[in-house]
Amino acid sequence: MQVSERVKGIAASQSLAMAARAKAMQAAGVDVISMSLGEPDMETPEHIRRAAQEAIDKGWTHYGPVAGIASLREAVAAAQNANCRLQIEDCKFEAADVIVSVGAKMAIYNAIQTVVNPGDEVVIPMPSWVSYTEMVKVAGGKVVAIQTKYENRYCLTADELREALTEKTKMLILCSPNNPTGSVYSHSQLEALVEVLRAYPEVVVLSDEIYDALVYEGAACSMAEFGELAERLVIVNGVSKAYAMTGWRIGWLMSKNKAFIEACARLQGQQVTCATMVAQKAAEAALTGSQDCVEQMRQVFAERRELICKLAAEIPGWKFEKPQGAFYLFPDVSALGGGDKVAEYLLEEAHVAVVSGSAFGSPECIRLSYAISTEEIMEAMRRIKMAIEKLK
Repeated sequence: MQVSERVKGIAASQSLAMAARAKAMQAAGVDVISMSLGEPDMETPEHIRRAAQEAIDKGWTHYGPVAGIASLREAVAAAQNANCRLQIEDCKFEAADVIVSVGAKMAIYNAIQTVVNPGDEVVIPMPSWVSYTEMVKVAGGKVVAIQTKYENRYCLTADELREALTEKTKMLILCSPNNPTGSVYSHSQLEALVEVLRAYPEVVVLSDEIYDALVYEGAACSMAEFGELAERLVIVNGVSKAYAMTGWRIGWLMSKNKAFIEACARLQGQQVTCATMVAQKAAEAALTGSQDCVEQMRQVFAERRELICKLAAEIPGWKFEKPQGAFYLFPDVSALGGGDKVAEYLLEEAHVAVVSGSAFGSPECIRLSYAISTEEIMEAMRRIKMAIEKLK
């Protein structure tokens, strides 16, 4: 069977590949600690699991609306409006502005497929999440990668954006809090980017805000704080990270542009019909129930952040800034030969799985997820330090 050229051109996810290697080594009896996946190690909160059980008992086991059940779409819109620091009337969302998808990854994929035509340019600040680039390629778009700077916490600046935009630019993809860097854009930083975008009214802004609940100083800023973007803004979020629901596969996109929402719904209708109904009811319970569980998890990650940064500061050849959000550390290891070399060495020598920064567009770095237990972090960093000291 011949594989299509479209699929041949897709690179495998390096984070998933490294996780698979770690699992294979573990299955072979090797004591590997995996810091490769962005997956909370906590269990889904009990009240959410109970809601799923009740949904099964009540018969939520059939097809549902393509865009998601009405009550979940209402909950998504309400949560976004409540979380936004600045209540901008033009960017207040309603249920009709929401499409529930099979995870935030699918929401991003659908948004790109709906907007990008072959030859269109999509601006992506690097480092960035591994899948953005490949999704743009599948749509036939051209990735315009902007190499951001360490001294700016890898945040895109207005000057960098201005230099990258052209008449062919169709979309800008931003992620804040950022995967893999943990950086969080301030309101003033986003405002500077919006000022540049005024000269390019056709550019769609895709704002990936999946980590917005996991910020350690202050609160995350949303692109929904800028009403002038309302008709060309797509916000993506989901329950995976904040509620430890990665396996439930519920995410969503939001937009005030009705033509875009209608087109996305048509696309999703031909893909999966709808997200799993039981999982949708669980996500509804997550959003409408007590948010104490989110704060408890955030505090756990905050403690782990302090721990991993303290231990990382003792490792020779590493340069990093303390992450402001999400649950990743992204040290520059160029002094040790770069991300590919260090990631491979740590897996073989220290039996710790990390992801090379080349997966994210920054080959000088590695990414470590601290969404693992305190004990695992301490042991992993002990092994890493011992292994790195052998190189010096």
